[in-house]
Amino acid sequence: MNFTKEQLRLYLVTDRRYLEGRNLIDVVMQSIEGGVTMVQLREKDITAREFIELAHALKTKLSLYNKNHSLHIPLIINDRIDIALAVDADGVHIGQSDMPYEEARRLLGYDKIVGLSVENLSDVIEANAVDVDYIGISPVFATPTKTDTALPFGLDGLRSAVNISIHPTVAIGGINISNAHEVMQAGADGIAVVSAILASTNPTEATKQLLIKRS
Repeated sequence: MNFTKEQLRLYLVTDRRYLEGRNLIDVVMQSIEGGVTMVQLREKDITAREFIELAHALKTKLSLYNKNHSLHIPLIINDRIDIALAVDADGVHIGQSDMPYEEARRLLGYDKIVGLSVENLSDVIEANAVDVDYIGISPVFATPTKTDTALPFGLDGLRSAVNISIHPTVAIGGINISNAHEVMQAGADGIAVVSAILASTNPTEATKQLLIKRS
């Protein structure tokens, strides 16, 4: 597919723990109405059957929205290449401990998006040797969403990572309306958020505010 770094502008990563009983697909679509430009389905605590059913349902909704609005908001699957293939998702996002990039690309082909998390500057340098579509610089700040992450990059570390990387960059980890502008000023092509949208009682408005603040 024709991936562009503009699709990283505001990247939503899912986590149903923040929904308090609300429907995940409804909340994702509300965030898209607000301006989310890319969606990653990341659900670690469900079975493969549940994951594939959820991915199918979200893909169907996104495809219809994209068609009706002449857009292409990509659906990315976290880690699970089998799920991505099964639902014909737009791509996958892999971490440092997931399947090696080369294998992911071999299985998916070059018409799909492959994103890679980087946890330090050495990871960024190593990522320059492969043709991933983007890197996720993680975490920028400490975050309760993931507790098994490396030390935060901070704004200075983010700036260094962006300067080193030859790939488009999206920053993730502890980003919200209070710091989104600073993150963008550090040079990232986009921001990825979880709780800043999913924990909001009004995901559409929360998304709009994030887009204003990141400018």
